[in-house]
Amino acid sequence: MRFTKAQATGNDFVMISDPEAEIELSGKEVTTLCDRHLGIGADGLIRAVPAHKFKHGLAALTEANLTSTDEIPLWFMDYRNGDGSEAEMCGNGVRAFAHYLESEKHIELGEGDSIPVLTRAGLRTVRKVREGYAVGMGVWSFIDPEMASETASDSLVRATGLTDPRPALSISMGNPHTVVALPDVATLQKLDLHYAPTVDPTPSHGTNVEFVVPADPLVERNQGRVRMRVHERGVGETLSCGTGTCAAAAAVRVWAGADAVDTWTVTVPGGDVTVRFIARPDGAEDVELAGPAVLVYSGDITLPQ
Repeated sequence: MRFTKAQATGNDFVMISDPEAEIELSGKEVTTLCDRHLGIGADGLIRAVPAHKFKHGLAALTEANLTSTDEIPLWFMDYRNGDGSEAEMCGNGVRAFAHYLESEKHIELGEGDSIPVLTRAGLRTVRKVREGYAVGMGVWSFIDPEMASETASDSLVRATGLTDPRPALSISMGNPHTVVALPDVATLQKLDLHYAPTVDPTPSHGTNVEFVVPADPLVERNQGRVRMRVHERGVGETLSCGTGTCAAAAAVRVWAGADAVDTWTVTVPGGDVTVRFIARPDGAEDVELAGPAVLVYSGDITLPQ
């Protein structure tokens, strides 16, 4: 099987092109491919498949009232976590996905051009920009709006390296996130995220947990800055998480109150991304995520029997 290894701010992926929807990978096979000792090594696996040829893509097409054909294919991003489980969305993965589609000659994009990409979280738009790709991530929302409006927190998080539980705010980016504010970079660095943080109450489908330290000053030249580490459900700590950076910026923006600017730089161990909030007429806000994507190498692999 032909594959390409890709990364976007250190979040890495095994990329597979499947234009005829012929490749069926079990959870165990995905886990093996993503294993850093026994396989290629990655945070997750992404299969590029025309939406109208894939069962999950067909369901998403129907739900979104969209059409796709061989002549004008809408590509479905079949994203799997490193443990083999299906995931709704991955902001870094979408950038890597668009870059991979270009490299495989499935699409052509000039700077400023955009394409739609179908995911389990719905339709996303990817635009080619100078720094790489900008992804329309959809609308952010509170997972528990009542608690969020009352106290700007809705859960408690315990993590190895923290002496006490910390209040957190849960944000949905099409997938669940729980964001924890820490006082300084030293506290952020001493976290041991080899162990999954515990969240109370525990979300029914799990959650990604982001730990953030706002910059001081928080805002310069009308742009906010925040530093982040993340433990991703089904993966563990990663160098970056696209939806997580959006959730982190959204949470800090809520906590910032009067300093809630619309553009944020989020620094993760794998680099910097830019998160931008765009107001909609209905009062909701769309989120755009911009950053680089890199193809690392390609090769062939035979799955063990």
